[in-house]
Amino acid sequence: MEIILYLSAAVAAIAFLILVINLSKTLKSVDNTLDTLSRTVDRLEGQLKDVTAETAELLHKTNALAEDIQHKTEQLNTVVYAVKDVGSSVHNLNHSLKKVTTTVASQMEKNQYKISQAVQWGNVVKQMVDKFKAERDQSSTTKTSPMRQEALPISTNQQHNQ
Repeated sequence: MEIILYLSAAVAAIAFLILVINLSKTLKSVDNTLDTLSRTVDRLEGQLKDVTAETAELLHKTNALAEDIQHKTEQLNTVVYAVKDVGSSVHNLNHSLKKVTTTVASQMEKNQYKISQAVQWGNVVKQMVDKFKAERDQSSTTKTSPMRQEALPISTNQQHNQ
């Protein structure tokens, strides 16, 4: 009986030894896995720092661009307001010109008879002046000497050219 007891203790010791060996292999495998995981996490952490730095730089550039766009928009608004003011001024000028044109046209219609009479009187006066000049030229040619008469066609041509 004692042998069975020793035998069972030996079997228990061998089983314990097999258990420890398998447990040791499992722990080594877990250790290798944890080392690989640790290196992967370290690489990810480095890459995450790089991505974070690039993201921060991109955010700064985006903010600068937004400020630049805001500034240019404000400048463009000034130009738009100036163009709007010019448009209003042109509109007001057109309106004023339209009023003046309407006023002149209505005054022309009202004074059309007077204007036509003034033009007719102007024509009469011009005809009288032309007639007076013609009579004066005729009277001066009849009173001139023979030398003067030779010069007459030149002066008559000169008067016709004028």
